[in-house]
Amino acid sequence: MTASEPHPDTGQPVGLPVDTTPARRPEPVVLQGRYGRLEKLEPRHAPDLWNAFAGHDAVWTYISTDGPFSDPDVFADFIAMRAAKSDPYAYAIVAADGRAVGYLTLMEIRPEMRVIEVGHVLYSPQLQRTPLATEVQYLLARYAFETLGYRRYEWKCNALNAPSRRAALRLGFSFEGVLRQSLIAKGRNRDNAWFSMLDSEWPARKASFERWLAPENFAADGNQKLRLGALNNATDDAAP
Repeated sequence: MTASEPHPDTGQPVGLPVDTTPARRPEPVVLQGRYGRLEKLEPRHAPDLWNAFAGHDAVWTYISTDGPFSDPDVFADFIAMRAAKSDPYAYAIVAADGRAVGYLTLMEIRPEMRVIEVGHVLYSPQLQRTPLATEVQYLLARYAFETLGYRRYEWKCNALNAPSRRAALRLGFSFEGVLRQSLIAKGRNRDNAWFSMLDSEWPARKASFERWLAPENFAADGNQKLRLGALNNATDDAAP
């Protein structure tokens, strides 16, 4: 049920008052974690990213407009284009050894509504299923809520992308529904699955992230002891 109060003049139910101060736009910050960092995507990241993605065409299947790439120069041009945009605003994912192993963006940026989306999430095979893969989601969400001042943080994906839908739930997003025939992506229909996280939910999600990322949550062999999905009470209700 949507929270409401009576309109002072008509008595009709209306939404609760909200601080209308606009949120800030993303900036070229470095977000340092225990396992790696996020930094503004730049053309210099292209060689590392080419090495990380070359030959792994499947990572591009559900990206609506880009990839896969077979030429390093064309890929470098794409990274330069992506790095130059203000929306989507891209960050490189940099491992502890200094190599860029993926990128993600903040996009659909609406400071006046204080709504922003994490999207264009590109994880190379060596990044997938690592603590860093989760840590960068924590770092970016914390930045969006606590530094930039957004009140709604969105995750959208192709409704057929089961791994992305599971990831959204594991990370603490709530499933909101499927928008049918939302896009034409690479000449094919795309229904979009929508998820969100709200500023009121962030303290609990933050606690789950930090408990999962703590060194004591990992055994000597690197295996997790507590699952993040369990900490966030995730279910498979949003699975296609």
